[in-house]
Amino acid sequence: MRLTTKGRFAVTAMIDLASRQTEGPVTLAGIAERQKISLSYLEQLFGKLRRHKLVSSVRGPGGGYRLARDMSRITVADVIVAVDEPLDATQCGGRQNCHDEQRCLTHDLWANLNKRMYEYLDSVTLAALVMREVKAEADTSVLKDVRRRAMISVREVAAA
Repeated sequence: MRLTTKGRFAVTAMIDLASRQTEGPVTLAGIAERQKISLSYLEQLFGKLRRHKLVSSVRGPGGGYRLARDMSRITVADVIVAVDEPLDATQCGGRQNCHDEQRCLTHDLWANLNKRMYEYLDSVTLAALVMREVKAEADTSVLKDVRRRAMISVREVAAA
């Protein structure tokens, strides 16, 4: 399970918009150029963001997009949900029918992970990202690194 480019691009574009909107409406072409995201893809994403009232459009010369509310009141979860990004670690999509139409043994584990992911993303605002207040925790490690360390420990034990 991972966040797809749809969610990543939407969040990146919203941070770009939030950080530049004081200069007036921000064009999708400008975001596309700065963030190396396809303009047509951004148009699709911003249609969804507009329908969820996260952005508003300004038509005409000098037009573009603005945040529809203060960046401190828009969370990463708002953006992810708006662009229909699935945040689901379960195999069954929460239907509890993942193992022969029954709930699998690990359903609660993955359902709890879903809840924690959403809670975290809902706690991070665009304002915090624009102000660069979100930092990686010192003890945060990627699963791959944990696996590598475990393999080294196994080798050390085997060698002893």
